[in-house]
Amino acid sequence: MSNNQVMRNVFEVIRDEGDDTNFVPVEGEDFIATDAPAGSQQKIDDLRRRLEQGVPLWHEEDRKDYRGLVGAIRPRADTYSSNA
Repeated sequence: MSNNQVMRNVFEVIRDEGDDTNFVPVEGEDFIATDAPAGSQQKIDDLRRRLEQGVPLWHEEDRKDYRGLVGAIRPRADTYSSNA
């Protein structure tokens, strides 16, 4: 890779250099916090985008808890028995 080219993400570094030793994520305009809760599809998508953009995975202002969230509670299938 020439000196004037910038590597965007860890995958490009591994492809070009064989490992990720020289990869350093860069906090640019694309590095914004997410309010998505841990484990949600939105959070997974946000982390994937960060990885592709070459920015750090974790933002200091990302959601750290589940306060204020409301969700549906679905009983597990084995909770109820047809013999009851």
